[in-house]
Amino acid sequence: MELTFLGTSAGTPTKARNVTGLALQHGKPKHWYLIDCGEGTQQQLLRTRYSVMQLQAIFITHVHGDHTFGLPGLLTSASMNGRSEPLFLIAPRPVRTFVEAALGNTDSSLSFELKFIDSEAEDFAWEDNAFKVTATALSHRVSCRAFSFEETNLERQLRQDKLLADGIEAGPAWGKLQQGVDVVLENGTLLRSDDYTTITRSPRKLVIGGDNDKPELLEEACKDAQVLIHEATYTQEIADRVGPWPQHSSAANVARFAESMQVPNLVLTHFSSRYQFNPNAYPHIGEVESEARGIYRGNLYLARDFETYRLDKGANLVNVTSP
Repeated sequence: MELTFLGTSAGTPTKARNVTGLALQHGKPKHWYLIDCGEGTQQQLLRTRYSVMQLQAIFITHVHGDHTFGLPGLLTSASMNGRSEPLFLIAPRPVRTFVEAALGNTDSSLSFELKFIDSEAEDFAWEDNAFKVTATALSHRVSCRAFSFEETNLERQLRQDKLLADGIEAGPAWGKLQQGVDVVLENGTLLRSDDYTTITRSPRKLVIGGDNDKPELLEEACKDAQVLIHEATYTQEIADRVGPWPQHSSAANVARFAESMQVPNLVLTHFSSRYQFNPNAYPHIGEVESEARGIYRGNLYLARDFETYRLDKGANLVNVTSP
């Protein structure tokens, strides 16, 4: 499972950081998922291996422009490139209105079906062959959600001893059982995959938050998560100076929550454009990291644009970005 950050700036881009976008890929196929789509996201994608032709679903946390302004352009570019497969857009209701207005007022049309799913619905849940996705309401100036991605269809290990003990010789049936498919033999005997296979590990789960000034709202979602990706727009000093109106989290606030939940991996992103990489500049991005490290004892990362992280089957998160 891999994550590539397409934008890590809050509100406005900087010379080094675009606004919010995150690509998530599971397994070997080229199928992938996009979480948020700030302005310029499709340009960022041109510098990665991800293609809009293999994009399976777009998840939008909330309607603010630094999370959505790239959507109309990405969708119409996919159309002009000849996409024909349906595409899921999972988002709050205002995002649908925005997309339809943008397309309708620019003489634009799509060559594929855009399947909108309301992430604000009380019974919201979405699932495909890779993930089961649920949503958690957050605290922001507009309706906002975090998305929890939990993998499904884990690889199975054949119980060969039981198969042989039951007189089932190696053959095509074994392969189907290992894929999770029940098999009916020629004599009418039903073989259930669950009876002849075992799953040897727990599903990986990551929680990707939108803008949110109350990380504690993610308590239930994070109980069995290996990774939390959350905004840390400010240090506490600047958050206090700005005041509560923006409804964003400080690095200290998120780190305190992640530490209390014992989430093993924490990735901070969505940094105010005021933070710079120049060591002689103020404020410097290192201040965000220092604040978080003073509280959180787990595996901490501050995301940068185009960095890729891999969550292995042992739930270890590693930065695998090529130097």
